[in-house]
Amino acid sequence: MKKTTKVLTLALALVMLVGVFAACGKKGGLSKEDAKLPSSSRVAVVLDTGKKDTGKVKVDMNLDLVKDADFAEYADWETYKAVLGDYYKYLLAAKAQTDVSAKYAVMAIAEAKLLEAGVMLPTTTLGGVYALSRVAPNTGNNALWGVDSDRYENLVVATEFIKASDRDVMKAKYIELKGTAKYEAWAKKYLQDQGYTLKDTYTLGYSSEPTTWDILDTYRAADTEQIILTQEALLSYDCEGRLTYALANNVTVSDDGLTYTFTLRDGLKWVTQNGEEYADIKAQDFVDGMQRLLDLQGGLEGLLFGVIKNAEEYYDGKVEFSSVGVKAIDNKTIQYTLEQPTSYFLTMLEYNPFMPVCKEYVDAQGEAYGTDDSHILYSGPYIVTNHTPDNKIVYSANEAYWDAANINIKTLTYLYYGSGSDVTKTYQDAKAGVIDGASLNTTTLQMAKDDGLFNDYAYVSSTNATTYSAFMNIKRGSYSTEGYGMASQQTDAQKTATAKAVLNQHFRLAVLQAVDRAAYNAADVGEDVKVFSVRNMYTPGTFVTLTRDVEIQIGDKKTTFKEGTYYGEIVQAQLDADGYSIKVWDPKGGDGDGSSDGFDGWYNKDAAVAELNKAIAELSDLNISADNPIVLDLPYWSARSNYTAKAQAFKKSVEETLGGKVVVNLVGTDNVYGWYYAGYYCDYGEECNYDLYDCSGWGPDYGDPSTYLNTFQPNGGDMIHVLGID
Repeated sequence: MKKTTKVLTLALALVMLVGVFAACGKKGGLSKEDAKLPSSSRVAVVLDTGKKDTGKVKVDMNLDLVKDADFAEYADWETYKAVLGDYYKYLLAAKAQTDVSAKYAVMAIAEAKLLEAGVMLPTTTLGGVYALSRVAPNTGNNALWGVDSDRYENLVVATEFIKASDRDVMKAKYIELKGTAKYEAWAKKYLQDQGYTLKDTYTLGYSSEPTTWDILDTYRAADTEQIILTQEALLSYDCEGRLTYALANNVTVSDDGLTYTFTLRDGLKWVTQNGEEYADIKAQDFVDGMQRLLDLQGGLEGLLFGVIKNAEEYYDGKVEFSSVGVKAIDNKTIQYTLEQPTSYFLTMLEYNPFMPVCKEYVDAQGEAYGTDDSHILYSGPYIVTNHTPDNKIVYSANEAYWDAANINIKTLTYLYYGSGSDVTKTYQDAKAGVIDGASLNTTTLQMAKDDGLFNDYAYVSSTNATTYSAFMNIKRGSYSTEGYGMASQQTDAQKTATAKAVLNQHFRLAVLQAVDRAAYNAADVGEDVKVFSVRNMYTPGTFVTLTRDVEIQIGDKKTTFKEGTYYGEIVQAQLDADGYSIKVWDPKGGDGDGSSDGFDGWYNKDAAVAELNKAIAELSDLNISADNPIVLDLPYWSARSNYTAKAQAFKKSVEETLGGKVVVNLVGTDNVYGWYYAGYYCDYGEECNYDLYDCSGWGPDYGDPSTYLNTFQPNGGDMIHVLGID
């Protein structure tokens, strides 16, 4: 398998996060008034999956599935195995499980092993900061995975900032109405009753121009967040987190769980940028889309491997495309055949790899296809009507869109804030009504207080499933960044010592447990909210729950986890059993039912020093001391004051905690792309110019923990390159 890469667009805190991720809670009954509210036009996907598995499942883990022979041609296998071998053993054991809950439990153990390896430190997630916004909470497309969270057509937006007190009322009501398809209508009525005026426009910021408009040829969020507004999938998520029909209006599943058959709606159209109808959207477009994806080899094809029958075999040139598990039964019927029953398959369908394409148009455009927004066809809620690079992108409602009559936002505008040099710009523009919201940083927080906006309108934005992390380069191959300099100042002797030290697990854990992430985060978001967005796991602890009781070996004893147990609780149990002083799960966090966010469970001075002492003993030939420290390079964006402050906080906590025996050398660049190209834009490990790096993260593609864990698989994992190996 070729290496695929997906890295998230850098979070520059340009604009507020639309609050789409509601707190967990039980759904209450509807009042008589609420029951009269109109329901959403979108119909939820409900499948008859037959008999539900009941009773306890006893997990048998086969930890002997890893075969050295399978990696005979993988140059970094021995390094990988020494550092992440235990993680990979459990990951394969998890994939071998036939029961979904059993798989989740073993994956939780695999995640514990990944964290114990000390190659990455989850740092923060998006949200969890003070913000001001005109957008009603929980009215965006609500999905923890895929790309629907970048869809804004059904936002409810007011002409003025919404008060924090009204947000509290609306969030509570959301929990009550979630799953009824009535929240959006209630939100509109509530705001109007409170005296707000609603509007059909929405303006927000962006920091990076799309590199392509071909949705089948990009893995970068900076591209997809723009393109997804122009495209539609078979299914999509609504604001209540319901998986609903979009281009499809029906799906059936075979008894063996291997065949999914979708029926398309009537009257679906491809249109040009001028709004002119070009062709009908038909089943063959989904077949052609998948073939294009596999032929392009643009970085998304790995998501199909092991899921769609013969997708990997076609990619490797072993079979013809006619053998791949996708076909058009007729113009309105598309059928997918899977390699094996895949519990999360439907959650994948609103993501890029399953998008349709009009082959006739692609062929006519040739190499020009997807080069800009005028060389694509549109199937989604919007058409790009004005695009000035590095200035703005304006989207207008697509009248041919299947649900055009029900969208709230008729005009959506992205304004460019890529320079990032003025940390007050988004706040000032939000206050003036240029954009519809902004998160508050350490500078603008005080401005909002001085302007009298903070007390009434500031709220803490919801967090999401994106996980940003700090990574350790365990096989550094580059000491400068082509085109941007950023040359390391380490001596040859220091480079040699560092290269050996980072291969030691105790050394890695010493560094990671010496990072005061609260102080690090406070440099960006302020003291008041510094822990709200701190994340302690790679996969959010609440991402999935067990659907039945599971008995599994944790440490030296068999442990039963009850139906409804969160993934994070199992990860913590394994960390505890293995004797690690890392806290990733707070059973009383979140809304009281548990969370892996909102506290710093890694920073532990005593544990960090103990780990370093073990490392010093095992690396005795390096003579590590305050007079002869290990030097680690950390690149950062020096032109932005809050990023400079974050880098300095990182350096300070590591050096002070470890008594100067580890020195963090800050390598600054005033060009943000220098920071990106030090690691974020690198496709191969040998290109990564750092020992430590905090400019990358991961957002889930579908609703299963494997969407995170697969990224650190050997020889092709999407994020494995950030460790310096491929």
